[in-house]
Amino acid sequence: MFRRGNTIFGVQRVVLGAALLAYPWGMLAQHGGGGSIGGGGAGGGGLSGSSGRASGVSTKDDLKDFRAALAVQATSQQVVEYTLMEKSAAAADAELQGYLALVSKPNAGSELASRGTILDQALERARTENRKFLDGLSERQKSGLREITKKLSKADSDLEQQTKALDQVVGDTKSVAQQIAGSGQSLEHALTVFRSQQADLGKEMNVGAADDGANSAYAIPRVKNSVNLGGQSISITTWGEISAGVAEGGQNTFKLQLTADLSDLQNEIGDLLRAQLNKADRCGEQIAVRSASLAPQEPASLVVVQLHFERWACFGRDTVNEMAEGNGTIEVKLTPAVGEDGTLQLRPEVGRISAEGLVGELLRSGSLGEAVRDAVAQSILTVMRQGGDFKVMLPDAAQGYATLRRAQFQGTGSGKLIAVWDGDIRVSDEKATALTSALKGQRSLPESQQENKQENLPQAVPR
Repeated sequence: MFRRGNTIFGVQRVVLGAALLAYPWGMLAQHGGGGSIGGGGAGGGGLSGSSGRASGVSTKDDLKDFRAALAVQATSQQVVEYTLMEKSAAAADAELQGYLALVSKPNAGSELASRGTILDQALERARTENRKFLDGLSERQKSGLREITKKLSKADSDLEQQTKALDQVVGDTKSVAQQIAGSGQSLEHALTVFRSQQADLGKEMNVGAADDGANSAYAIPRVKNSVNLGGQSISITTWGEISAGVAEGGQNTFKLQLTADLSDLQNEIGDLLRAQLNKADRCGEQIAVRSASLAPQEPASLVVVQLHFERWACFGRDTVNEMAEGNGTIEVKLTPAVGEDGTLQLRPEVGRISAEGLVGELLRSGSLGEAVRDAVAQSILTVMRQGGDFKVMLPDAAQGYATLRRAQFQGTGSGKLIAVWDGDIRVSDEKATALTSALKGQRSLPESQQENKQENLPQAVPR
């Protein structure tokens, strides 16, 4: 079921080959006292020296290649991570092919923009998985794989540049389909080189391309949900992947990753905060959110809120006096975390504050700053928990066995915000068989149904 055996067999072949290469030299050494090959006993000019050992060849060199190969061998966990990296690159390639096919269609402007956002996200995920894999190499692996990782990093940089170039061309209203297609083809070439370098790295680490693709990774199709919060409807599209992992001690671990598009939350963050913070007490505080923005600051996100504040006091029935007035800007950084109970959390941190007088005091150490901080954190946390709900996104066979391990915000090349959840599914051998069978037997819903039917649970499908 898993790839671990491939690595073990590869090492065994290397050991056997090294032993066969070393054996003849051991036989030659046994002839040292009686003479040498190609020469006489005394003063003969053969391959052997006075000790009977081949001159110029050290026994320490016999296993040099084996040791070098062994030093860069992928661990069982790295095999899983490599497969996930490879799958994310393949998914990006598939999105790019769909995008290029759409370019040639007439009147595809709005659809092209929407598909472009999805493409940016897929490419960013592929590059993120690539960086995570390279960062996870041991020091010995980094040393032994220096040349190939250098080429792969160069390919990653080229892929980023071509992605930005395509976004720029698409964003230019004067661009025509031919220009977009040309930029898309350049991006396609960069992605091809990127995947080729990944394949070369896999060969060096004895991790070939997955030969059991339908059994090793399963896509969780895109599902578009609407989250109603404070009278505002926020659309969030989530997708993901389940990858076969390690089998050990009767337990099987599947790797899980979910990704959510939070671009609609970015667009609606101002109205969302107005619904929670705006107030107009005739004899008290009056708050008006002027603007708000939400942007990636990996692995966190940053919300910037501009507001107007007034404080009024009433004296008698008809006398109302304004006591204070001012504008202020406050930044709130949100860092995802996983609580001890395994639930998603957000850690808000108030950053730069620009305000004078009473407004500045209330934002820095008073109730106004606390209210903004809490409203920002709670709003975004509610949306994220809805988008990353394992009970909604996972098939029945995985229910109750999934654990959240890590969460983070990421940005796309065009500044869009996405959330990424990493976790695992731990099941027994019996349940692993049931889960794998369930994943194999599912088929994804058509995209139109995925986006419009929230009541339909998403099912994983083999890729």
